[in-house]
Amino acid sequence: MNTRLGWTATPITLDILRGALDLERTERGVLPHRLPAHAREQIPDGQLAMAESQPSGVRLAFRSRATAVELDVVATKRVYPGAPPRPDGVYELLVDGHLAGRASAPDGDTLTVDLASGTAHSRPGPVETLRFTGLPDGEKHIEIWLPHDETTELVALRTDAPVHPPQPSGRPVWLHHGSSISHGSNAATPTGTWPALAAARGGAELINLGFGGSALLDPFTARAIRDTAADLISVKIGINLVNADLMRLRAFGPAVHGFLDTIREGHPTTPLLVVSPILCPIHENTPGPCAPDFSAMSEGRLRFIATGDPAETAAGKLTLTVIRDELARLVGQRAATDPHLHHLDGLALYGPTDHAELPLPDDLHPDPATHRRIAERFAGLAFGDGGPFAAENR
Repeated sequence: MNTRLGWTATPITLDILRGALDLERTERGVLPHRLPAHAREQIPDGQLAMAESQPSGVRLAFRSRATAVELDVVATKRVYPGAPPRPDGVYELLVDGHLAGRASAPDGDTLTVDLASGTAHSRPGPVETLRFTGLPDGEKHIEIWLPHDETTELVALRTDAPVHPPQPSGRPVWLHHGSSISHGSNAATPTGTWPALAAARGGAELINLGFGGSALLDPFTARAIRDTAADLISVKIGINLVNADLMRLRAFGPAVHGFLDTIREGHPTTPLLVVSPILCPIHENTPGPCAPDFSAMSEGRLRFIATGDPAETAAGKLTLTVIRDELARLVGQRAATDPHLHHLDGLALYGPTDHAELPLPDDLHPDPATHRRIAERFAGLAFGDGGPFAAENR
C-alpha cells in the first residue's frame, strides 16, 4: 500500500515475522506472541502472560531495496517502585546479518509492578516512530529484532521501496525453551541474549521460548513445542522450579518425563537436548522460594535471595544440585531407547570458575559478558563437531 510520497506501507503478518508463534490483532496494530492462543488461554498467572508477550528472539524479516525504514510501535515500559529504573528496550536492524542500526522507543504504555504486594496496574501511552536510514543500496535481507524484554505492539511498517517476504535461509530451525536466563534477562540488546548469540554462531534460525520466571514444565508449553516445526530442540530445566518452590522431587521426575513425552509426540527423532541449570550460588543447596532483597532495593540495587531452608532438601524440596543429578539420571535412562535425546550439564556453560570471574550481578541473572560466554560454550558443545546439533546428527 502506498503512503506518503515515495513510501510503501506493508501489512505486518507472520509472513515477515520470525520467532513468533502467533500474531494477535489489537486496536492499534498487532502483538506478537511466543505462545499460541490455545496455550495462552491456560496461562494461570500474570508473570507468564507478560513474559510470553515480550518478543525475545522475534524479528521482522524481509527483502527490499529500501535505504530507509520506519516502524511505528507501542512499547510497554515496566516500572518497579523502589528498584532501579529499567533501560528502554532496544530495536536492532540487521542488513544481511550485520548490525546497521539501533533505536529505542522512549515512551509507551506503562506497567507498574509492586514487588512487595504483587499488584500491578497499567497506563496507556503513545505510538512512537523508529527510523533507520542510510541503509546500503540494492536488494538485501533486512531484519528488525524487537526488544527481548519489552512487550511491543507493531503498528505500521514503512519503507522507501517495496518489501518482499524473505527467501528460505536453508538454516535449521532451533527451538529453545528456558527461564529468564534464556529469555535474556540483563542482556543489553535482543541479539545479545545467549540464545541469539548461540544461534548466530551455530548458523540456526532461532525460536526462543525462554520465559522469565516461567520455565515450569507447563503442559501447554510442551504442546506448543510439540506443534511447532523445528529441526533442533533444547529445553533448559531447573532454576524456575527452585525459585518458585513449585514442586517436590516426587513430582519433578514424572513432570519431566511427561514434558519430554509430549515433545516427542510431534518430534519423535528430532535432536532434543536437555540442559540442566547453570551455577547460581544462592540456590545450589538452598531451596526456594526466591525473593527480592528489599534491603538492597533501599540502596537502589536489585538483588535476589533464597528464603528456603537447606534442611528441607531431605523432605524433597528442590535445589539446583538435586535437579542436576535427577536430570542426568533421567536423561540417561530415556536415552537407552531414544538415541536422539541428549544431556548437557549447565555447569559446563557457567560454573564456579566463571562465577569467580563474572559473578551474577543480581545473584540470579547473567550480565551481557556472561551471556556471550554461555553462548560461546553452548555453540561449541551443541553445534560443534560431535555435538547433538552438529550437521551429521540432524
